[in-house]
Amino acid sequence: MSQALMDSHDFLAFTLANPQSISDAFSFTLDNHTQVHVWDTGVIVFEPEIEQGKDIVLSCAVHGNETAPIEICNGLISKILKQEINLKQRVMFLIGNPPAIHNGTRFVEENMNRLFSGAHSSAPGLVNPERIRAKKLEQYVDRFFKDVEEGRHRIHYDLHTAIRGSKHEKFAIYPHRPGRDFSGEQMMFLGACGIKTILFHHESTTTFSYFSSENYHADAFTIELGKVFPMGQNDMTRFIATNEMLTRLITAQPLELGEFDADSLNLYQVCRVINKNFEDFEFTFANDVENFTAFPKGYILAKEGGQEVKVEHDSESIVFPNTKVPVGQRTVIMLIKAKDFPVS
Repeated sequence: MSQALMDSHDFLAFTLANPQSISDAFSFTLDNHTQVHVWDTGVIVFEPEIEQGKDIVLSCAVHGNETAPIEICNGLISKILKQEINLKQRVMFLIGNPPAIHNGTRFVEENMNRLFSGAHSSAPGLVNPERIRAKKLEQYVDRFFKDVEEGRHRIHYDLHTAIRGSKHEKFAIYPHRPGRDFSGEQMMFLGACGIKTILFHHESTTTFSYFSSENYHADAFTIELGKVFPMGQNDMTRFIATNEMLTRLITAQPLELGEFDADSLNLYQVCRVINKNFEDFEFTFANDVENFTAFPKGYILAKEGGQEVKVEHDSESIVFPNTKVPVGQRTVIMLIKAKDFPVS
């Protein structure tokens, strides 16, 4: 297996050829003394001989049809394997849901990005592939962060693309982190990646980025890089800045970030999450309305069970509206402009 990967330098092809698992984990060493460890299908760890104190997780394909992040990660992995870039940080790449990539679907049986922080094992338990895989991914992140001494800088960027268009093409969700300041440096890094819109979440969730933020105090984000397209149909020129900054990060090149400047970013905070309580839940706006579309106070956003759901603040913007979820799950996140957030 290691020889096949060393010959092809294509970790995505290797993963899709073994979508469920591999028979055994394996390791090898590149000519530049970087150690390569494949722990499972879609799980590859790089440890350079000399590194600069950061432990970085780059995950993609938690939703299998979100292909641009897969192509970005596979491109970086290929450059490392070919020794076209000189790695200077420990990095783990995770291709989250290989069977869903095969299917060209968001998931096979259940939305994996609702299954972290132990949600995979809540009732009804580990009953489908997404739940089993989410638990394994948690274990791999735990192992990666705990394989080295404490006190290092931990980072996790969980890369996605969105179902619908957006008034802000690229944006990031900063998980709820009570008692901890938000990192101005991280937000300026995202801005340099072309991700100039950031949402501060207001509560704990079961997303992958929240898992790493809460359990390991990692600088973790769910990052949306545009709209979903089939594999091979992404305009990769739209990710030049993202690729450049991720490359600088993992090779310990100067990031050349300025001081934190809130005015250079679009900063929102979540004011509430609207869940689906009845099967007849429906929005009043069209299906092609973009993320970050704003509605005025009193506007009727949705109807369900004979009731109306109205905008409560002077202006609220929507993100991730989706009626096709089970009762009890989130249908939309509502946003207001961010204010009074602690930054260090």
